[in-house]
Amino acid sequence: MAPDGGEWMHQEMPQLMSALRGAKDFETAAATTLKRMLAVAQDAVASSRYAARARVLRGIVHLRPGEAYRRLAALDVGSAEITDASVGTPFFTSATAWRAVVEHRCAVSIDVNVGTVQPHAPDAPVTGDPGLAGFHSNESRQRFLGRHATHVCVLPLRTPGGSIEGMISVEADCLAAMGQEFVWREAGDQLQLLADVAAPYLAGLPQRPVATPEVDEFLPVVGRSMAELLPILRVFALQDETILISGATGAGKSRLARWCHERSNRRAKPFETLDLVTVPEDLQMAELFGWKKGAFTGAVRDAPGSVARADGGTLFIDEIDKLSLKAQAGLLHLLESRSYRPLGEGTGERQADVRFIIGTNADLHAEVRAGRFREDLYYRVNVLPVRMPALQERQDEIPLWAQYMVNRRHRERSPEGSARVTQDAERLLVGGTWPGNLRQLDNIVRRAYTLAMVEHAVSGGELVLHEKHVARALDYEQAPGGKPLPEALRAAAQAFVAEARRRNAPLDLDLADAFRGLVLGVAIRQVGRDDGFKLLGRESLVKNRNHHKALKRELEKVEALYKALGEDASPFADLLSEDEAA
Repeated sequence: MAPDGGEWMHQEMPQLMSALRGAKDFETAAATTLKRMLAVAQDAVASSRYAARARVLRGIVHLRPGEAYRRLAALDVGSAEITDASVGTPFFTSATAWRAVVEHRCAVSIDVNVGTVQPHAPDAPVTGDPGLAGFHSNESRQRFLGRHATHVCVLPLRTPGGSIEGMISVEADCLAAMGQEFVWREAGDQLQLLADVAAPYLAGLPQRPVATPEVDEFLPVVGRSMAELLPILRVFALQDETILISGATGAGKSRLARWCHERSNRRAKPFETLDLVTVPEDLQMAELFGWKKGAFTGAVRDAPGSVARADGGTLFIDEIDKLSLKAQAGLLHLLESRSYRPLGEGTGERQADVRFIIGTNADLHAEVRAGRFREDLYYRVNVLPVRMPALQERQDEIPLWAQYMVNRRHRERSPEGSARVTQDAERLLVGGTWPGNLRQLDNIVRRAYTLAMVEHAVSGGELVLHEKHVARALDYEQAPGGKPLPEALRAAAQAFVAEARRRNAPLDLDLADAFRGLVLGVAIRQVGRDDGFKLLGRESLVKNRNHHKALKRELEKVEALYKALGEDASPFADLLSEDEAA
């Protein structure tokens, strides 16, 4: 017989607190917490009418601060150690359950066979209410049933500051309770108290050290923070449900998407990328679904869309926040029904055998609140969310990325020979700031490589990037010493004329048109592409999704100027070929 609430608290809480204080890592704290929560659930079942017909199966800690998964730990009843999440049926819960936990800040009960999610808060709606619909997903139901879970209790991990850093789910098997009240409400207060006590430890303790993962062509550099993220990404990669990768522009989201594809069951099939930054709003549906001849002006032949090209494989849709509301409705239908119709096709729909990975550098939840992103689509893509750390959070990777980039550049120019970056140069790079992430770093390395090539042509032998080369390359990124704008413009004009006089040959005045591209490039570096155009009074181009064409036109003028000046590439060459580095 289970002890009453006061006796239970007197017995259990000191033991739990002592064990958590002694825990050195997340996994130990998770195992400690789950053992006690499973014991509470077993006591509740033993004293219920389902005692002979139910069994508690396991508990799972889902650590997902800021909406993104970071860690996952499962403990089966009777086990002493955390289960390897990459083996067997994946330990994910319902996206609707997470939504209900966050919205109501309380535990929820899931009846898997009936397909309901019931928050424990008084008068909270079950699924079926428009505000919480979503656990009709067959994938979620089959995932639960695949691990024999018919009834699940999901509890928020509430930290003292009030934030919800994740959830703990406790699973049981009891067909006799289908459509009936199970034991979760009865045990809920004790389970929630254990979760509340453990939450700061689960959120704050480090992960156990992981073996250095093998690098490959898709992730050629893996530092400590990425090494901690890869175990859960391996689990995500094996699923067919949607992965949402958030992170700053240039951080490497497309690399990570390709890495997931190569570790999925679809790796032998196509990997297709649709970068919405490059697609005008009125062509988004066409690029996604394809079109038939005559579907619109300029459709002179049938053309497959990204979905068809990715058939059997993976479609990575980057910058999903740039999708128009009309195209969002089309994508929602595709995700829900796994079917679509190319533009101009009369009747019937085609089936889509595609795994979706979504990328964004925006706060999609904020976009929902602002009315720019559909709430129902948000919950459809926010199934397996991860956050790609910015390069500034991965400083241990900077020297390794610099060496990788200089070697790649050297192979492009000279298949023979070798190149390296000195330690002093590496220290200078690590001390820098990288708002442009890997793309900005690649641009700096390419520029420093060009400077080093000048000396290398004379000295021969191994090409070495010294601190002075990196320092000069970084100088291009710096502000012009705080001069007033008129004075800085006059100095630029004087430098242009001085260069023409030095040459004793004309320097075409049309090359001065590159100034517009230089201004635009600096603005994009500082505030991002869309905001850069808006900052410079070109919001209409952003609204019509034509700003990528304007950027290309202006940066081509910058490239022409730098070529005329004998430079290998402009400071914004990466903006013309963004996919190359990330």
